[in-house]
Amino acid sequence: MRVLILGGYGVFGGRLAHLLSDLTEVELLIAGRDLGRADAFCTRYAGPARVRPVVVDRADIVAGLAAHRPDLVVDASGPFQDYGADRYHVIAACIAARVDYLDFADAADFVAGVAQFDAEAKAAGVFVLSGVSSFPVLTAAVLRELAKGMDIASVEGGIAPSPYAGIGLNVMRAVVGYAGSPVKLWRDGRPAHGVGLAESRRFTIAPPGRLPLHNIRFSLVDVPDLQVIPPEHPTMTDIWMGAGPVPEILHRILNMLAKVRSSFRLPSLAPFARLFYAVLNRMRFGEHRGGMFVRARGTANGRPVERSWHLLAEGDDGPYIPSMAVEAIVRKLLAGDRPHSGARSAVRALELADYDALFRGRNIQSGFRWDETDDGPLYRRVLGPAFTSLPPRLQDLHDSATARQWTGFADVRRGRGLLAALTAKLVGFPEAATQIPVSVSFKPEGDAELWIRWFGDKAFSSVQSVGRGRNAHLLVERFGIASFALALVVEGDRLLLIPRRWSLLGIPMPTTLLPRGSSFETQRNGEFCFDVEIAMPVIGLIVAYRGTLRPA
Repeated sequence: MRVLILGGYGVFGGRLAHLLSDLTEVELLIAGRDLGRADAFCTRYAGPARVRPVVVDRADIVAGLAAHRPDLVVDASGPFQDYGADRYHVIAACIAARVDYLDFADAADFVAGVAQFDAEAKAAGVFVLSGVSSFPVLTAAVLRELAKGMDIASVEGGIAPSPYAGIGLNVMRAVVGYAGSPVKLWRDGRPAHGVGLAESRRFTIAPPGRLPLHNIRFSLVDVPDLQVIPPEHPTMTDIWMGAGPVPEILHRILNMLAKVRSSFRLPSLAPFARLFYAVLNRMRFGEHRGGMFVRARGTANGRPVERSWHLLAEGDDGPYIPSMAVEAIVRKLLAGDRPHSGARSAVRALELADYDALFRGRNIQSGFRWDETDDGPLYRRVLGPAFTSLPPRLQDLHDSATARQWTGFADVRRGRGLLAALTAKLVGFPEAATQIPVSVSFKPEGDAELWIRWFGDKAFSSVQSVGRGRNAHLLVERFGIASFALALVVEGDRLLLIPRRWSLLGIPMPTTLLPRGSSFETQRNGEFCFDVEIAMPVIGLIVAYRGTLRPA
């Protein structure tokens, strides 16, 4: 199969080429206007797939098709928002030449308009799929899974790229181009408009049992989902899609500029695209992790429900996800699984199971959360479906919303130094001891749970609850005036408790001063085991205790 990739040495085209590098059955034509850049890309390319640099300009696509005779054209160039009056020139040329076509289009109007070529594509016996990327292919696949158990009324979703992912210049041109412009979407059951990058919402991406991303600010983006997904779900009345680039300070600057442009009807910000591109690709700090979410509200069995899907990608795996939809279609073609002829959005190109196969072997996790706000045991509400993967003894201790008591023995270590001793004294942490009797009582307090821990004849207590707002999907533990938001992470047979945020008297404190330490629960020899270490920057170790518990 000969695949012509327009913009093949760019961000998305280049990543697609690397995803296909193991295929000996393909020849990839790395196309663009700059033969030097195409040649440099091919020189660096590694893998058994054959690559060849070629000069093909979108404006002269007819000649390019005649010269190279590809079996498939993939348009990864963009920005699709700026394709002008003859924006479907490449599609028309592919249909005339009887060549199949895919694109990465992120422009909602462009993708929605591709259906006008449906009859021509069918007559030519070719397929034309537009918007073959995470938005809307992955979003739509997730919503089809959610719709199996509910009638969807409203949808919101977003992508949060890693700060180290890198943003292409054409993507930046597209984003700043519609910043402050009207964006078509659905509200209250009818077509409406939002304002690009001027509307923001916050969300915490947290696949069950995994270390979540920090709570992220998402802002409205002009993506195909807003127009092509509502017709898929007759009960849908509202849809909103956002992006959550970091660092947040630059994100907020974009928000401010979008609002100013909208309020004063200023010209497009597109001339500043190269400036934003340079700044965003240099300000890289924080966690090298990214993610995506889709949240749906609706009804199931006559009652209101809220359900969500979360994806988390570690390191360099995340940036490849937008190119995986095209990769999947190419692999299906090689296996004889061909999309039916016609021109349309790619909203039904793949199912979630197709993505599961693509994610396998990569550091990408995803999962659903069902009705998290329902009453039930505290840890089950935070962990969601991951709760059932805990060892039996951990489930025994946490799978109850009633008062109970467990007892056992523990070893206690205390930190050295005056500050460590003072902090331990204020909280009531136990003195150093070996095999000291331990008793822990759990008492419901509304939606929360009071934990009273006795080490010998000394006690200290805390209140645990489900996090809300910026602490969503976290367990919040309060010791007096200090509250700590902890991520519950399932790692093998251990449940890790990882600090993510903290506050004093409700006032958020700097994460640089966040208490740390390795704390986890596990099961050994049929017994519940705990291992807690609490330390702070500058102070060092405050207290560490480990031991076993069993029902009283």
